[in-house]
Amino acid sequence: MSWLTRVRERLPFGNKRESPDNLWIKCSRCQEMIFRSEYEQNMSVCPNCEHHGRINADTRLDQILDEGDFELLPAPEVTEDPLRFKDSKRYTDRLKAARASNPHNDAFTAAVGTIEGRKAVVGVQDFTFMGGSMGMAVGDAFCNAAQRALDEKCGFVCVTAAGGARMQEGILSLMQMPRATVMTRRLRDAGLPYIVVLADPTTGGVTASYAMLGDVHIAEPGALIGFAGQRVIQETIREQLPEGFQRAEYLHKHGMVDMVVHRKDLRSTLANLLDYLTPAKAA
Repeated sequence: MSWLTRVRERLPFGNKRESPDNLWIKCSRCQEMIFRSEYEQNMSVCPNCEHHGRINADTRLDQILDEGDFELLPAPEVTEDPLRFKDSKRYTDRLKAARASNPHNDAFTAAVGTIEGRKAVVGVQDFTFMGGSMGMAVGDAFCNAAQRALDEKCGFVCVTAAGGARMQEGILSLMQMPRATVMTRRLRDAGLPYIVVLADPTTGGVTASYAMLGDVHIAEPGALIGFAGQRVIQETIREQLPEGFQRAEYLHKHGMVDMVVHRKDLRSTLANLLDYLTPAKAA
């Protein structure tokens, strides 16, 4: 033991307390460090720059639906790895890894409950599960949620966040686009509202189908919304795109979405829309 160690141990200071590694979080926009507890209490919105962080399905359902008054819909059972797909990893291995870090079996989770007392089915696409990609399980979950809204005669709220179709399922993934489109038509024919909340990011085949077929489209501030990526578009049209292209505010200005709503106001906004759009007999 060195003399320095002996002196340090005799000093009247307590042992240094270890702080958890996840005490702080860095905002991806302003790069400021924020207490994780403060960030979560603020609904995962940066208190400095109002950047809306990405959240998982359970957190989203808790924020939208009335506390203790909703029921998760059962996850659909589908054929896994129908094409026996393998790239750098096997598709089955990617699914196992995604499920190990997620409480749900796939990227779309739905629940039936109330939003400030108004009955609704809410479906949430979780970007943390393989980029929220749309495969057969997502398609089935969306269709089942829409059917439950038809059975309950209530509105259907869909929160989208996806990189597009799931490449490991090929054409079977793309088939979910028309299937989901049919269900949105059935909701419209029944006179039931279908409201879409576009979260960051909503791209690809999801944007090309049910994400843009709502009666009302709400976007979260700063959300990336589009079909193809900005670089692909620029190389195709050979022109520089304007600043903020494919962001929620730009799309709202140009009539592609109906409103941009802060996360703290989303629940009350959805409740008001359900009031306006749900038929009196079904309400």
